Amino acid sequence: MTNYYLGVDVGNTKSHALIANAHGQAIGFSETGSASWEAIGWQGARAVLEDIIRQVLDSAGLSKNALAGAGFGLAGYDWPEDAEPYREMIDSLNLGAPFAMVNDAMPGLLAGSSTGWGVAVSAGTSVNCRGRDQKGRVGRVTGSSALFGEYGAANELVDKAVQAVARAWTRQDPPTALTAAFIDATSAKDTVDLLAGLARDRYHLSPAHAPIVFDVAAMGDPVAQDLLAWAGQGLGSLANGVIRQLDLQNMAFEVVLAGSFFKGSPRVIDAMREAIHALAPQAKLVRLNAPPVVGATLLGAEQAGVPIPSIREALIASTGQLLNG
Repeated sequence: MTNYYLGVDVGNTKSHALIANAHGQAIGFSETGSASWEAIGWQGARAVLEDIIRQVLDSAGLSKNALAGAGFGLAGYDWPEDAEPYREMIDSLNLGAPFAMVNDAMPGLLAGSSTGWGVAVSAGTSVNCRGRDQKGRVGRVTGSSALFGEYGAANELVDKAVQAVARAWTRQDPPTALTAAFIDATSAKDTVDLLAGLARDRYHLSPAHAPIVFDVAAMGDPVAQDLLAWAGQGLGSLANGVIRQLDLQNMAFEVVLAGSFFKGSPRVIDAMREAIHALAPQAKLVRLNAPPVVGATLLGAEQAGVPIPSIREALIASTGQLLNG
């Protein structure tokens, strides 16, 4: 009898589910909105989770009793107090298979690392970082971004860029082409109008404006270039914290870069690599080349006793074919 493995990647905006067989062949996929309790509450999250699992089982032509293992990457699973309600919710789905739950930053590591362990840094609108060593010990940051001094993604970069514009206007720091770029983006009249409008909520600059900083840096603006280095150093610091927690400093391992922010500029990755190599010179930075739900599915296979590396490459390839074919 062939075993099948379920993976579910729960996000704050969208959720994915994937089913693979024992050979790492992806045979079913479904997508829906958020199933995070932080976004829609526990009752809503259970309904969405139940629906996406029903959809993926229908897509694969299977019933629940065919599942040998399941893995869940869960947005909103941030602290120990979140474990019991999430576990109760998944128990109520009656999957009939062993399952594991992890924070939604962990599937990127499992999908992106060739060994199934290492460190993953997620950077998009905000930042997160998780790690796992060869023994299964987990390292983490808070995932609360600027609240606890964790930075390096679009949200923090835009805030820092606005500060640079203000500091240039007050002559604390050098002039920057970011000023003109932000005036343009907001249709402000001039620098004073821009700053007054930002202070009084007439104008708004969001994480979606991060590409402006990348573009201005690419045009040679030193202030914008320094901001990208600052972001990379911040992301490297997150990784280094997890590296220390797991005692990986003297080991060869992979640091998986997950998220859209890493597409912005090589300056970010260069600064990040420099920060990490100062602590862990054998670390290798690699880009995630598969959707995180692949990692959740590998976690499901692991619950059935399947080593992640044994089916990882096949699952990445077959998932690409399933989603793009």
